[in-house]
Amino acid sequence: MGIIWTIIIGFVAGVIAKFIMPGSNEPSGFILTTILGIVGAFVASYLGQALGWYAPGEGAGLIGAVVGSIIVLFVWGLIARRR
Repeated sequence: MGIIWTIIIGFVAGVIAKFIMPGSNEPSGFILTTILGIVGAFVASYLGQALGWYAPGEGAGLIGAVVGSIIVLFVWGLIARRR
């Protein structure tokens, strides 16, 4: 059941992040939005654990996943701009 919640939270976080930071070079579609949110949750969890905000093994919540997704979209925009 945990993986299903991760996918649902990832999708919601990806949609919110794309709403906050729209652009023409961002990935679109259901699958890419979900992957964006899941990667954002992993980024937020890793950074939060590195900074001491989360305990080891503790994951980021929805807000952390959205912030992580925005970071991923920002990096994606920088990479896509160079092409």
